[in-house]
Amino acid sequence: MQRVLVTGGAGFIGSNFVRYLLQHEPEVLVINLDLLTYAGSLENLRHLPDEQRHIFVRGDICDADLVYRLFIQYEIDTVVHFAAESHVDRSILGPAQFIQTNIVGTFTLLEAARKAWIEDKMVPLEQCRFHHVSTDEVFGSLEPHEPPFRETNPYAPNSPYSASKAASDHLVRAYAHTYGLPVTITNCSNNYGPYQFPEKLIPLMILNALQGKPLPVYGDGQQIRDWLYVEDHCEAILGVLKRGRLGETYNIGGNNQPTNLYIVHTICDLLDELRPESPHRPHRNLIRFVADRPGHDRRYAMDITKIRQELGWQPRETLESGLRKTVLWYLSNLEWVSSILKRPDFQAWLENNYASRGVQT
Repeated sequence: MQRVLVTGGAGFIGSNFVRYLLQHEPEVLVINLDLLTYAGSLENLRHLPDEQRHIFVRGDICDADLVYRLFIQYEIDTVVHFAAESHVDRSILGPAQFIQTNIVGTFTLLEAARKAWIEDKMVPLEQCRFHHVSTDEVFGSLEPHEPPFRETNPYAPNSPYSASKAASDHLVRAYAHTYGLPVTITNCSNNYGPYQFPEKLIPLMILNALQGKPLPVYGDGQQIRDWLYVEDHCEAILGVLKRGRLGETYNIGGNNQPTNLYIVHTICDLLDELRPESPHRPHRNLIRFVADRPGHDRRYAMDITKIRQELGWQPRETLESGLRKTVLWYLSNLEWVSSILKRPDFQAWLENNYASRGVQT
């Protein structure tokens, strides 16, 4: 692993991974390909460690000529594929972009890797790795009595987003089986931490609470998720890249199963503690229950036995320590927060998504 193409590296998880890789792998050159759609920002890439080993390229993973040119120009030996449309609500309102980015984009990357590594033999194949980052949502929803998802669970996606990710997972496996492409896949649970675009639950609750705005909670708030601190996720991916078995899938989770309402209550309580001067205390008073979204999965849970036993990885952060770190980061980075809150695309999304549920944002 010498020259790593990171797709979506200006987004939330991708930018955290770029930062983590530069910090922990001093010989690696990172080529960061990102289209800078609404969820990506160059603000996420400020003050990188050892910046001279980072090359940013603005471009679309669906642009076959560009992607292949990057493989050739930089002699790419490793791909870490984060780039994706990733928000369920957006996929319900407009699924077409999810099909294009998540399926066609993954296909374009796989084709470029196949041509460069297998046809052109640009880099010895034994030195190559295509790592695909996926989600626990491809497995569908769990009933309360069912055990956590394992890597062997059948796929049962319930939203356009999760269906597009399931399709991309299958493409990656097909390229491994058909062409011998050296691949690994990880299916992760809900990430949270620094630089997360505030359409997702945790940053949205933090930022709305700071402004005294309503905290919209879908349905009864009893949906259960497994929450993974983003730096733990980065450590797990690097472990899979270095020690994971080719062709294998590894689940990555945070070893917890709180309800969404518990998450919101915890954030409110942390803000009460850390912002005692806030005129909005107690912040729990800002919670508003809104109509549930269509097809909302009730419960996800991840079994991380395989990655723990094979690679020795397990999360370092508990839910409590990770949430505290996250709230403190947002409180300490209000300039970044302000730049996001002012973006017209974010304000438009808030209005469109919650207006029909009776919440004025």
